[in-house]
Amino acid sequence: MTHERELTAEVDLCTPDGSALNPAALGWSRGPLHRANLEGRFGINKRWDYWGVLAGDLVVSSVYADLDHLGLADVWWADLRTGATGGSVVVTVGNEDFDLPDRPGARPLRLDRDGLTLAFVDEDGGTRLTASWTEGDGRPGRLDVHVALPPGHESLNVVIPWNEERFNFTSKHQARPAQGKLVVGDERWPIGGDAGDAWGVLDVGRGRWPSEITWNWGGGAGRVGDHVVGLQFGAKWTEGSGFTENGIIVDGELTKIGRELDWQYDWDAPMEPWRVVDPGGQLDVTLVPRYDKHTQLPGRDRGSETHQVFGTWSGRLRTDAGLELEVDGLQGFAEEARQEW
Repeated sequence: MTHERELTAEVDLCTPDGSALNPAALGWSRGPLHRANLEGRFGINKRWDYWGVLAGDLVVSSVYADLDHLGLADVWWADLRTGATGGSVVVTVGNEDFDLPDRPGARPLRLDRDGLTLAFVDEDGGTRLTASWTEGDGRPGRLDVHVALPPGHESLNVVIPWNEERFNFTSKHQARPAQGKLVVGDERWPIGGDAGDAWGVLDVGRGRWPSEITWNWGGGAGRVGDHVVGLQFGAKWTEGSGFTENGIIVDGELTKIGRELDWQYDWDAPMEPWRVVDPGGQLDVTLVPRYDKHTQLPGRDRGSETHQVFGTWSGRLRTDAGLELEVDGLQGFAEEARQEW
């Protein structure tokens, strides 16, 4: 349950001149309604679309981001069974090759640069993710995945306000069925279909960020009997804002949780279990990790560092409609990111 205001009509994220947060934009919605009119204020604007695919023993992610001073695009994959990983990344000084629309999905995102070809294209029934690249060992890589958007499937969309000059709109999608393939050299990983359930994850970000921030993000999806369950939650970056990115999606319907959740894990031992608990009693789940994607980049002060672990969630949840479910073996992830922009 939540005390937060639910929005039901389209709204601009910023004031007409783009300089500050539009007070009317504060709230959450069951689908993307915000137009991120981030005019001016160069240097603090952050725009990205991040896609993840959870496919049993395989995880894949890809990002297309305009960070004002930098452009970033990548494809990354890991075989959780063997520990093998790969992919490609492009970083540009300046953002001239990167163009994200004010409204998520309003036009395709494409890049063809430095050996990486990448496209996110919305089409009937979902989004197609395609990419091609060359691995560090010379093998060609190719990704082709369709992430479905079933009719009426809801997402969690919310504005997190730190103040009128620093704020972020996020659109989080979980439990979207995925099907396709990853091919690297002579190896081929089928995704979804006969290979078992696979799920797409989307994180849209449009906002103006402080120079340093820490966040948690977690999510996952799977089947519980006849139900399809999605998990979506975060922490740290939302504290004190009056809004959260916490929710449960069951059969496409979102239950928004307005309370901050209690995250229990050890930064220094990320392969130990991660537990997330709602003090209000609607959620108590634990992720048992199989793989830690640890990234660390230098910076002017503390730099940036992330532990993103992939594994399976188990526990219990309750929707606003009163449906109580015991979940076990949901594919998912959890992370802490210490970010210096």
